[in-house]
Amino acid sequence: MKDPHDIIRRPVLSEKAYDGFERRRYVFEVDIRANKTEIKQAVEQVFDVKVARVNTLRTLGKIKRQGKHSGRTPEIKKAYVTLKSDSKPIRFFEGMAE
Repeated sequence: MKDPHDIIRRPVLSEKAYDGFERRRYVFEVDIRANKTEIKQAVEQVFDVKVARVNTLRTLGKIKRQGKHSGRTPEIKKAYVTLKSDSKPIRFFEGMAE
């Protein structure tokens, strides 16, 4: 199994993510190759919580130009993690949405 810290890259801190904190829904940027089962196990192991469901979303990189050369920004994968009702909240996010 992969290291959980390699699967979870960083938390996504946006207005939409803050709205989900009350419903115990957190957003993370994860490794592109990670599947839902690996993401669930990584979140449970790192934050010591119980995960109810994981929804994933892949975003294609935007095309950027610099003069006559063009390229793409990196593709990212986000995971929307919903915790079980009897699980404790993730301490990292406590007090951010107030």
